[in-house]
Amino acid sequence: MTLRLNRFSTLAFCLLVAVVTVPLAFRYQWLWLPALVAAGLTLVGLWDLVQSEHAIRRNYPVIGHIRWFAELIRPELRQYLFEADEEAAPFSRSQRSLVYRRAKGIAGDHPFGTLLDVYRDGYEFISHSTRPKPVSDPESFRIVIGNDQCLQPYSASIFNISAMSFGSLSANAIRALNTGARLGKFSHDTGEGSISPYHREGGGDIVWEVASGYFGCRDDQGRFDPDRFARQAASPQVKMIEIKLSQGAKPGHGGILPAPKVSAEIAETRGVPVGQDCVSPPSHSAFSTPLEMMSFIAQLRTLSGGKPVGFKLCLGHPWEFMGMVKAMLASGIVPDFIVVDGAEGGTGAAPVEFSDHIGLPMREGLLFVHNVLVGAGLRDKVRIGVAGRIVSAFDIASALAIGADWTNAARGFMFALGCVQSLSCNTNRCPTGIATQDKVRQRALVVPDKAQRVHLFHANTVKALADMLAAAGLSHPSELGPHHLVRRVSATEIRMFSDLHVFLEPGELLTGACEHAFYRRNWDMAQAESFDRLPSQ
Repeated sequence: MTLRLNRFSTLAFCLLVAVVTVPLAFRYQWLWLPALVAAGLTLVGLWDLVQSEHAIRRNYPVIGHIRWFAELIRPELRQYLFEADEEAAPFSRSQRSLVYRRAKGIAGDHPFGTLLDVYRDGYEFISHSTRPKPVSDPESFRIVIGNDQCLQPYSASIFNISAMSFGSLSANAIRALNTGARLGKFSHDTGEGSISPYHREGGGDIVWEVASGYFGCRDDQGRFDPDRFARQAASPQVKMIEIKLSQGAKPGHGGILPAPKVSAEIAETRGVPVGQDCVSPPSHSAFSTPLEMMSFIAQLRTLSGGKPVGFKLCLGHPWEFMGMVKAMLASGIVPDFIVVDGAEGGTGAAPVEFSDHIGLPMREGLLFVHNVLVGAGLRDKVRIGVAGRIVSAFDIASALAIGADWTNAARGFMFALGCVQSLSCNTNRCPTGIATQDKVRQRALVVPDKAQRVHLFHANTVKALADMLAAAGLSHPSELGPHHLVRRVSATEIRMFSDLHVFLEPGELLTGACEHAFYRRNWDMAQAESFDRLPSQ
């Protein structure tokens, strides 16, 4: 029998060593270790022969375990040894390194030119001016959110922390993020897990996300409770209210926090029973039509004392969002803001099919929302935020150039906390203490140090944006337009985004003279009274 065919040679060798060394170990004490190792491996091999779960182990006893060991350490080997600098999985080493350097206050410059292939299809850049402006003060990069129906407008940074719940993130991670937000004067979205004591400790500005589970403002049956909402929303730390319709990680999908994870503090924060499954339904019970949704927005605005109220969604059926806009026109109730979450986003675990194949990417969603609001004559009343793989100043600039007013980042700020992209967020074994409820693992995250890194990441990223704007001859992010953003579309052609995409004229959808078939057709099918579409004409 050749060596290649002898699948049992490893087991035979272990058995031979055990047979020889075990008797001799009683005379020579130093042989006990190899004897025990050989005997143990022999027992493992014999078990491999009789077990019925894995065919490879039955055919290759002992040595077959190497396969599972290799699979176990494959992500780490790939990440640290074999991954290319620009290979995104989902964030490239270059992107992560940029965040780490900025969070530590280390210069982000690199020598010897770009590592990017500037002649590949899809390469993008901001066009610069022959008359650069002096670099503006990054602290001036703020926008006011709140239309004429809002009594307490909020001056927001153009770069903020996106929605991540306590429960998904550890207490120390929430503490560090919120403290960093206070230091840098930007906002921190609570995620749908409501406002925890750890959000309040830092004293940073809070955007309270109210999702379909109404955590923090629900009654015993899981329905919206106006009194509980009003008490929470009255806090001066709460600057805005965000209704979550859907999220990029798993649009159109509800969620369950399993009973074992519903600790006493999570239960108290969310307003749910301890030790029972915490269910987040796929859709809201407080409204079922676009017009009812607008009434809910007005109710939250009143209960909060006139604070800005808006909603977040990952775009799906185009006529549904257009129905919401028609409801704004019909009711006269206009939200203060809309956050467009991209299908490429998501810090939590989600079914693979949802992560990979459901939901519109952020840029397409942003362009659609921006165009519909412009076409309906409402763009000046509604601010637009975006979230989806934003970690650099260029990421911010490219989103602002095609219609966003501000940007949010989740995973970027996780990197600032020290996330190493181990892809173990859903296992409760996060190696850096960020995405875990394990108290021992959490202690690895030192709040004062990480809060400072969150602050520095924000400050240095916005400073880099100021440098980019100055090079383009601009003084403020609001001056960016689609003619400033350029993409290579072939080996011989580059085009400005203003030429690549459709941009509607103000009020174009209202006149019935919209020349763009996609927008005209879906606008005709949308209705304020229902999320269902009308039959196409």
